Amino acid sequence: MLPEYKATLVHRIADIGESHWNACATHSDVIYNPFVDHRFLKALEESGSVSAETGWAPCHLLLQDEGDAVHGVVPMYLKNHSQGEYVFDHNWAHAFEHAGGNYYPKLQSSIPFTPATGPKLLTTPGANKASSEAALIIACKEAAKSLKVSSLHLTFLPKEQSHALCDLGFLQRTDQQFHWQNNHYRSFDDFLESLTSRKRKNLRKERLAAYESEIEIEHVTGSDLTEAHWDAFFEFYMDTGSRKWGTPYLTRTFFSLINETMSEHTLLIMCKRDGQYIAGALNFIGGDTLFGRNWGAIENHRFLHFEACYYQAIDFAIARGLKRVEAGAQGMHKLARGYLPHKTYSAHWIADPNFRDAVERYLEDERRHVDHEINALDNHTPFRKNVDEGIKHDDL
Repeated sequence: MLPEYKATLVHRIADIGESHWNACATHSDVIYNPFVDHRFLKALEESGSVSAETGWAPCHLLLQDEGDAVHGVVPMYLKNHSQGEYVFDHNWAHAFEHAGGNYYPKLQSSIPFTPATGPKLLTTPGANKASSEAALIIACKEAAKSLKVSSLHLTFLPKEQSHALCDLGFLQRTDQQFHWQNNHYRSFDDFLESLTSRKRKNLRKERLAAYESEIEIEHVTGSDLTEAHWDAFFEFYMDTGSRKWGTPYLTRTFFSLINETMSEHTLLIMCKRDGQYIAGALNFIGGDTLFGRNWGAIENHRFLHFEACYYQAIDFAIARGLKRVEAGAQGMHKLARGYLPHKTYSAHWIADPNFRDAVERYLEDERRHVDHEINALDNHTPFRKNVDEGIKHDDL
């Protein structure tokens, strides 16, 4: 721990003032990410979606100098399971416990239920960023030791933060997601022109098919969002979520709190048939990225999921001048629809040296596999050759 800083663990984000937190998370020196916004994290806690009872006990780190000025914060949670993280370590837990250890509780720096890349080491503007981040990393590791947890995990990191953690002894893990990148398109048709003829025809057919049942689609954001919209969307969310993974994570109250505090950063893409809403996709609007989060439907219509979650998101991003669309975890089917593979990063500290060595060997093999898969997928994009060669696949 660097001597000029002191670190405190805070068990309710409300106990860190919004102005202090957002001075680190959403200042003008960084690209706005809605998921590290105090309002988003507070809505998770105050709605009961995140709590010790759900296995996500808030344990946020606050870094201050001797005069109590805030220099940095880290969103963290003490966890007794590995659900809702999207960086899967269930095999690690099984192996460690099979060897006689206790993998849980563990300390997790992530945004609950949100597989979206974003900063976790949040520092104030104007400060020495490298020094403040190094102090945060050391403080996080000291917190893990004091809590006597098996491990500390920081997931969906920007590449540079992942590298900074690895320089201080963390293990790097990589994976991939599929993101759409806005190559200065003027319209969806302009984007289609960048695809091969066959893929262009396929996408046009899918968009037409999605409307065959006289579906209407609305973009609803800002002050136009009402509780009636959230009532309808929550029905879709619960129905689809219950069928996919059992009990959905987010409570109805969460959506009301987001509507009260962050409606300008929220987009609902709602699908209507015969005057009734039948499906919807929830997105959050960042400084340069549209983040697709949740989809739900109470009727099945061919290609409607692709239309609402992927194509309408592209339309919105082009209209807003956003650089990319992140449509969530997994989904090889996104590749054919213009969403290209991008590497994701996380960093892990393991207390037990023997277990750490075993995880390190595993991660070395896994990183090679991820690189090989991304390289292979890059040879099968839907873009015309001259366009494909000009698209930069940045490792976010």
